[in-house]
Amino acid sequence: MKRLVLLMGLSGVSLGLQAGPQINVGTVYDYLDGDKSTYLKRVFNSGDATAFVKVNILEILYDADGSSREVEVKTQADASARDGLMASPARLIVPASGMQGVRLLHMGSRDTERYFRVRFVPVVPEKEDEFAVSAEERDEYKKHLSAGVNVMTGFGTVFFVRPSQARYDSVVEDSAGRYRLSNNGNTVVVVDEFRNCSLKNETDCEPVTKHHILAGKSFEFEKKPGREYRFNLVEGSEKKTLRIASKP
Repeated sequence: MKRLVLLMGLSGVSLGLQAGPQINVGTVYDYLDGDKSTYLKRVFNSGDATAFVKVNILEILYDADGSSREVEVKTQADASARDGLMASPARLIVPASGMQGVRLLHMGSRDTERYFRVRFVPVVPEKEDEFAVSAEERDEYKKHLSAGVNVMTGFGTVFFVRPSQARYDSVVEDSAGRYRLSNNGNTVVVVDEFRNCSLKNETDCEPVTKHHILAGKSFEFEKKPGREYRFNLVEGSEKKTLRIASKP
């Protein structure tokens, strides 16, 4: 999870007297199935002040060597629509102890899978931010926040857009000392709740992890003696629970 932290309204007030918006966007990874074009994402505000949230979107591109870069989503040359993902609305006003929804809409090609970084950034509204509030309301909001020390935290999520004809083809290679799971399909599969535990002691476990296997990639691990490996293999709406044990 990537978090964006804005420190504002610094004064001599104790840190224990924090006030302001506290947003939560739920899951960090979201998936748009091949037969869908929109996705509803909910933004919650558990704080005691209204949250003004900007939604920013970048496309994640993977190079041949496996490295990634993030670029602005392009606008189609012959239309006002964008080729990629867009948020509607791109500015959210989330009341204290309330919730607001934003629709993520994909436009353009769905021949191959695409990946996007969606950032939810709380801000102090300014005139150029295009929030539907008056100058008086903006000033009143700033006065409220300046009463203490406020930490406004944003969240970066990853959004997977599956191809319109999603195909799953997971291939397992299970040898004495190594386990490999290859994704020969055309869309991401997930190794969820991966656990590495001792066969003799159920409490002797490494931290639970989550892994995304992109199309054409693989996930593998060494099978150490006396260990058991458990995880859920998630292929779209289908989930399989797998257990792999090594000999003592």
